[in-house]
Amino acid sequence: MIESTFLNDVAKYVDSRVAKVVLNGTYVITNFEVKQVTGNVLALKYLIPVADVSLVTSIELKDAADNVISTNNVNIPITADHLMIQSITVKEGDA
Repeated sequence: MIESTFLNDVAKYVDSRVAKVVLNGTYVITNFEVKQVTGNVLALKYLIPVADVSLVTSIELKDAADNVISTNNVNIPITADHLMIQSITVKEGDA
């Protein structure tokens, strides 16, 4: 079993790597309302303005060098400014 302190260290490492969110391959968000680690969870909250994005079909987390950390294909219509809440949970995998 992996100790919770190590899982927290890994979550903090992921936090240090995430520099931006890229929506639909083109719309870049670098300002986070919240970007914090609690236990083994990295929580991200960021604003998607309806004036710029009307439908989200992909969400990428990238580092400062533009390397992809994670990709999610989604279908989220944006009808008003939207506060997106996204989390990454670091946990031990099943063998």
